[in-house]
Amino acid sequence: MDTPAQREDGRGMWVYILRCADETLYTGATKDVERRIMEHNSDTIWAKYTKIRRPVSLVYFETCESWSGACKREFAIKQLSREKKLELVREYTLDKTKDRVAL
Repeated sequence: MDTPAQREDGRGMWVYILRCADETLYTGATKDVERRIMEHNSDTIWAKYTKIRRPVSLVYFETCESWSGACKREFAIKQLSREKKLELVREYTLDKTKDRVAL
């Protein structure tokens, strides 16, 4: 899956979902998704939940205009059932596939 680069203007945030090695899903928010995924998979940076569930892979991300917006969206996603999260991931994957085919 393509990963988003950090926004050039330094503004905005990303909400993301990771699939862990044990098939659990982890939702987070960050300013730099690529860096954060490396941290989740790193032995030097401590990420409590994912530390024992490595490796993790990015399965979903979306942009938010502010840290506040990202935190609210992260919270909303965390309230979803696992099935609803997987549905969100599937819809996202289908949309990205359509975009790639159209190109």
